[in-house]
Amino acid sequence: MKKMVNLNRRRFLKSATASAVIGTTALFNIPQKAWAGEGKLASLIDLTRCDGCSALDVPACASACKKIKTGSIPEPVDPIPIPFPTRKVEDWSKKKAVFDRLTPYNLIFVQKVEADVGGRKQAVFIPRRCMHCDNPACATLCPFASNHKHENGAVVIDPATCFGGAKCKTVCPWEIPQRQSGIGVYLKVLPTLMGNGIMVKCDLCNDLLKDGKIPACIEACPKQAMAIGPREEIFAKAEELKNKISGYLYGKTENGGTSTLYVSPVAFDALNASVKQEAGRPGLGKVKRRMEKTDGLGKAVLAAPAIGIAAGVFAFVSKRKSGSKREE
Repeated sequence: MKKMVNLNRRRFLKSATASAVIGTTALFNIPQKAWAGEGKLASLIDLTRCDGCSALDVPACASACKKIKTGSIPEPVDPIPIPFPTRKVEDWSKKKAVFDRLTPYNLIFVQKVEADVGGRKQAVFIPRRCMHCDNPACATLCPFASNHKHENGAVVIDPATCFGGAKCKTVCPWEIPQRQSGIGVYLKVLPTLMGNGIMVKCDLCNDLLKDGKIPACIEACPKQAMAIGPREEIFAKAEELKNKISGYLYGKTENGGTSTLYVSPVAFDALNASVKQEAGRPGLGKVKRRMEKTDGLGKAVLAAPAIGIAAGVFAFVSKRKSGSKREE
């Protein structure tokens, strides 16, 4: 039986064919447009393979992600302005080495869950990062249009326009986005009244995808527990693997559907009941898309601050232009 072979650019450019097979002998072709980021991609995480890199100090996926993202976040100003009215600052700049939860500097981590299965404990290791939802409320409802769903499936936050308001985190059922205070465009507008840094999360290494490369976490996994490829093919492989091991599938319908699928030998209800759920450590329960029936109203309400700022800027510029004309 052939092992899953992660996609790499050289092989792709040579034959336009790659392998993302998990527990099967079949191969599937990767359309060039899809792999170049112009088609819908999905990723598959096989929990029968992941062992949490127990022999390493930090799981390989987390190390690879940290390495490729090093320097992507500027150092925050000192002191960080205290925001009103929350008076809450979130500063991870001195805790960059943290790897056992999600932070602005740690965009993927591995949860170890001791689940009760038939009266016995079974350890399952679960790489956690952004799910890259099909219809992400975080992108739909961002009042500054800083969050975008790309055609290849990646959901990406633009740090150049993000104000760190955390509405993306509020509407995410897993509360994936994390905030780093003291950086971002808000410092040039109203540091204590408008925003509180930027929100950061996994972007599926979207820049690498555009260059025909694969995400760092997938490439680094020593157990080949993660794969990426055309959405339909990945979904088919996930179903195939689930049936092969009489297992369970997560991500296909959660939050309205995602581009990240997990296949587990243990029911996700049991995993969710055993996982330690707290800030930066999301659960694995059944979730429906938040604000599913109120997107139109929610977008209008959440956009109000942006509309007000735009109106204020427009009024200010108009006044300046009018004053200049009078002077002339």
